[in-house]
Amino acid sequence: QVQLVESGGGLVQAGGSLRLSCATSRSIFSIYTMGWYRQAPGKQRELVATISSGANPNYAAFVKGRFTISRDNAKNTVYLQMNSLIVEDTAVYYCNAYRNYWQNYWGQGTQVTVSS
Repeated sequence: QVQLVESGGGLVQAGGSLRLSCATSRSIFSIYTMGWYRQAPGKQRELVATISSGANPNYAAFVKGRFTISRDNAKNTVYLQMNSLIVEDTAVYYCNAYRNYWQNYWGQGTQVTVSS
């Protein structure tokens, strides 16, 4: 059973910052691409950012330099630092671990709410 344990969501004012964390086991973290996705009410889940096992990041266009994804191999944890948050960033954020179609796992989600 693969577990992805997320933390760090919450309520923040527009312009503020939050850092999301997602911890998993070493066996998963060392070889999987880790990522963050989000789903706003009434919308489909969308990619926010991913980072490969080799620490190569990939971002959605809407991130526009506001978010940074990183990974700490010693802690088996991936982070999403979110700065300059806007109301449109309000969503449930999900951690993802991906290796292939059959090895694709999700966390339980953490709510991020940005108020105006």
